[in-house]
Amino acid sequence: MRLLLNLFKLRIGFAIALAAVAGIAVMPAAERQGLQAWQLVVLTLAVLLSSAAAGAFNQYAERDLDARMARTRERPFVTGALVHGPQWLWVIGAMTLASVLAAAFATNWVAAFHVFMGAFTYGVVYTVWLKRRSWTNIVVGGLAGSFAVMAGAAAVSPEMSPAAIWLAIALFLWTPPHFWSLAIVCRKDYAAAGVPMLPVVVGEARCARIILGSAALLVAATLMPALHGMGWIYLVSAVAGGAYFLATCVALVRRPGPAAARASFRASLVQLSLVLLGAIADSALRG
Repeated sequence: MRLLLNLFKLRIGFAIALAAVAGIAVMPAAERQGLQAWQLVVLTLAVLLSSAAAGAFNQYAERDLDARMARTRERPFVTGALVHGPQWLWVIGAMTLASVLAAAFATNWVAAFHVFMGAFTYGVVYTVWLKRRSWTNIVVGGLAGSFAVMAGAAAVSPEMSPAAIWLAIALFLWTPPHFWSLAIVCRKDYAAAGVPMLPVVVGEARCARIILGSAALLVAATLMPALHGMGWIYLVSAVAGGAYFLATCVALVRRPGPAAARASFRASLVQLSLVLLGAIADSALRG
């Protein structure tokens, strides 16, 4: 089980699937009533499956990088626990195709397109095209989470509500400060592997200031759905999570380094969880 959790990055996958559910939750109640329970389940599983496929492809394509980094050198393709071969590309392709077809069958082709684009963005755009070439890798990679929100919203209606659009923007803005915090913790690893993550390119102190600015934009975006129909539960969750994340980012600017960056990284996870769960809880209360 641990092998599968590692290969398919299921912890990330569950967060991505939760983002899809939140995308459904922020759509107007009158439109959500047309979505049946089985459609919600199938779409959520489709997003999880596509995310798992993208995670496996990431590890398949980055075996050489993973072998040079302490954080990743125990991954199964590096250790030999799984044989690195072309058969895995067939498995990954089949998983992606199954996720897209399942989303289309359960909902519509617009939602299915977003499911595909989430996997494509992480697996190809981020992993293959950008990660080894540019510090913007994780900025563009943040679209993977946005596509999950859009898949959920499109399952309700191809025309997304303003709240859904803002939540998708928030997911896009969340990824850079989240991952740059981790990149400060692992800066020496990334430098040794030749990966141009932002703290490697500009240094820890400047990266910390950029993280704070990015987090401020993120928190502002998470508050916007409250202006477009979301209730007090969502607002309280977004404010609490945002305040906590910003506080750790301020601490990181004051004392740039791995310890403060690790705290900021963990706070970003708390903040995302509060926003997504707050959206779902708020939707459940409003019916």
